[in-house]
Amino acid sequence: MTVLRRLVSLLATLTLTACGTLPTVEPPTATPQDRAPSRPVTTGVGTPVSPISEPATRGSGPAGAVTDGGRTSGTANAPSAEPVAVAPVPSVQPVAPVVAPTDLWQRMENGFAMPDLDDERVAQWERWYASRPDYLQRMADRASKYLFHIVEEIERRDLPLELALLPFIESAFNPQAVSHAKAAGMWQFMPATGKHFDLKQNAFRDDRRDVLASTRAALDYLERLYRMFGDWHLALAAYNWGEGNVQRAIRRNQAAGLPTGYLDLRMPDETRHYVPKLQAMKNLVRARGQRHVALPTIGNHPFFDTVRIERDIDVALIARLADVSEADFHTLNPAHNKPVIMAAGTPEILLPWDNALRFTERLARHQGPLASWTAWRVPRDMSPAQAAQQVGWDEAALRQANRIPPRMRLKAGSTILVPREGKLDRDVPEQLADHGQLMLAPDRPATRTVRIQARKGDTIASLAQRHRVRAADLVAWNGLAPNARLRAGQTLEIQVPVARPATRNATARASDKARRTQAKAPAQARPPATRVARVPQKSRSN
Repeated sequence: MTVLRRLVSLLATLTLTACGTLPTVEPPTATPQDRAPSRPVTTGVGTPVSPISEPATRGSGPAGAVTDGGRTSGTANAPSAEPVAVAPVPSVQPVAPVVAPTDLWQRMENGFAMPDLDDERVAQWERWYASRPDYLQRMADRASKYLFHIVEEIERRDLPLELALLPFIESAFNPQAVSHAKAAGMWQFMPATGKHFDLKQNAFRDDRRDVLASTRAALDYLERLYRMFGDWHLALAAYNWGEGNVQRAIRRNQAAGLPTGYLDLRMPDETRHYVPKLQAMKNLVRARGQRHVALPTIGNHPFFDTVRIERDIDVALIARLADVSEADFHTLNPAHNKPVIMAAGTPEILLPWDNALRFTERLARHQGPLASWTAWRVPRDMSPAQAAQQVGWDEAALRQANRIPPRMRLKAGSTILVPREGKLDRDVPEQLADHGQLMLAPDRPATRTVRIQARKGDTIASLAQRHRVRAADLVAWNGLAPNARLRAGQTLEIQVPVARPATRNATARASDKARRTQAKAPAQARPPATRVARVPQKSRSN
């Protein structure tokens, strides 16, 4: 506006100079209706800036300066005595500074945009949460580490900030939570849904628990569901129950001529209570500070910072350089379940805000190796003992580091964690870091097939007992029903372990032992020698 005023003044001066002497025109007084409305100006990063007003002053302006009474002096073309009319300068009202809330709850409340749900279940869940202040405290303490980032992401997408409360309902803000249906993380992604939204799940990490990746995927999914249904309550129901189920419920109501809102659909109890739980948390946020609601204050500032890593590095070394405990590191990086972070698959880690800079400075000065672990792909089916022998490691340590249960074998192509030494002294390549899987199979001895025949009166149970096998296995091997009747002479198959051939040394030792035992046997224990009596011949008489 300042530039425009200057142009108007200049044009007026030039026009009057060309036209000669004109009567003096008094500038009109601006009325409040004529004044421009005052509004804050922002810099684009959320910091309000007050608009700058530039009132006319002596000696200001182009070729001529504006003086008292609206006259000009010192112009190059017009006599100084001639009066010149100038455009009125509207007064600018001062703008009150906009201060961001210091409380994150207030920032969230300012962004609530979903319609409220009017249902008796809402009051039921409000009472349930309000009667458990310790539970609310634990949830809020966990949320304080992640909630600022979630709010920032939701605002960036211009979505309702009620969505930031969803992890309270899904997991109580516990990134390590796992449901009975195998959903995992703060946002409770099922394995298949997580893969659909590019959440890696391999031997070294599970991105369903990752703070940044799971939040990105959850908001992608919720945006897609809202585009599909055009209603946030239905979108939330689909997030919990599945979009296919919600679509079928809507079609059923449409076919019956019934309404298709959230409260009108027939759905499982869990989904029926899902949105009321969220509405109850929303109401508690609005009522915080009242006698029956105690939500701890969460500051409106980030808790963690993102740090980029270029090489594989041990979790223990990260914790030492950053001055945090390993437990605190895993709180911010819950996707990782191994003692090393592989840079090819995880180029960024999260650290508390103040510790991130400390870690970066100390890492730059660090001398010595960064990682003591690497990954190794098993070339063929083998037992953990065989794998440990091949990499020169202890079997018990290999089992513990890779969480291999007893009586399980490693399948060919499995990727396991091994010490970084000798020929295995290298960073893990991207292919293994992103796609390595631990594939196991039961460690059963080799077997051979033997054919047997049932006798008259045999049952599956009696036949299994006679041959020392399980009845269930006998049924499975022969494709029989569990209560099948056997007929005499019926041929069946069983699997028996292959006897390991004895080594030559073992055979020789067994033979020597048998000879020594025979030599030491007492004489009376030996069978008596058999005597043969000679029968004298009768002489032939002459």
